Amino acid sequence: MKKVLLIEDNKDVRENTADILELSNYTVTTAENGKIGIEKAKTFHPDIILCDIMMPVMDGYQVLDALGEKADMASIPFIFLTAKSEKADLRKGMNLGADDYLTKPFEEHELLDAIACRLKKNDFLRKEFSKNIQGIHEFFQDASYYLNLEYITKEYRPKSYKKRDFVFREGDHAHDLYFVESGTVKTYKSTESGKEFVTGINKSGDFMGQLSLLGHQGTYLESAMVLHDAELYAIPKTDFIHLLYDNKEVSRKFMDIISNNLIEVQEQLLNMAYTSVRQRVAMALLSLYKKGIIKDAPHEGIDIPREDFAGMIGTATETAIRTLSEFREEGLIAMGHARRIILLNKEKLRYIVDFG
Repeated sequence: MKKVLLIEDNKDVRENTADILELSNYTVTTAENGKIGIEKAKTFHPDIILCDIMMPVMDGYQVLDALGEKADMASIPFIFLTAKSEKADLRKGMNLGADDYLTKPFEEHELLDAIACRLKKNDFLRKEFSKNIQGIHEFFQDASYYLNLEYITKEYRPKSYKKRDFVFREGDHAHDLYFVESGTVKTYKSTESGKEFVTGINKSGDFMGQLSLLGHQGTYLESAMVLHDAELYAIPKTDFIHLLYDNKEVSRKFMDIISNNLIEVQEQLLNMAYTSVRQRVAMALLSLYKKGIIKDAPHEGIDIPREDFAGMIGTATETAIRTLSEFREEGLIAMGHARRIILLNKEKLRYIVDFG
């Protein structure tokens, strides 16, 4: 049963509201002023708080402000109860972070609908979704329910790709967001001189094509080529748009899920501008290790073509090979089966990243 904390100084309103909630299968505790309400919140751990604005000792604004400073309570849904309907008062409460408000006197269905709506929203926002196709299906299903949408596709079918297959090419019409279920796919941009700048090495759990779908040109901003046999799911642009623009809470959650490597790309660009080749090689090795693409044991991981590795760090293939050879001579890496890179000294690589 969900728990409701009701903070209300008017005894009749407090008792009547508590009765309605208890008859609707909520566990309720009450407080007659803000100070007592804050103390009860610490021990009761409510799922939602209903709070009057005008009260003695501490008013509703002060209660909301005090709870917002506590990490374990800041995310609890908060609904103001107020007899004042002036827009300035309501705006003040919403600006402080209130989720909703009810103007007294309110009908029973208004109270229950407001609570149910906020609890549903909070459950959705707090839920963690796995970065696999089951987690994506679950997110779409929950998002459809939350948005009351019937037109978000619930099921997607995988498509298999072989090594060196193109998923999409730079300049193609951007119709889908891609999710990597298995295998490895590189994304890259072509420079004016014909060289490749590798923007990402994508593995299971990664998305591709986000920025292209957000752009106004309607075309893919980069190319995607399979490095090792892969299974991918294509999510239609129409579903992508609904999840991104129909509701800001769903959008924020969706962006958290699909923004796997956007920050990495930004850091990669900065690193190429301001760090040495030696540092960039160390960063790339640690990044690939973190993704599980290269390992610290023989016969594990996958092989990365040297030209793709060079494209990740923005240098010539010969320069990348020479730096890798130096790292091998220094005992930082080794070459395993099929010239797969094996990390031997992560601490020294981190030192190179920090100090050159």
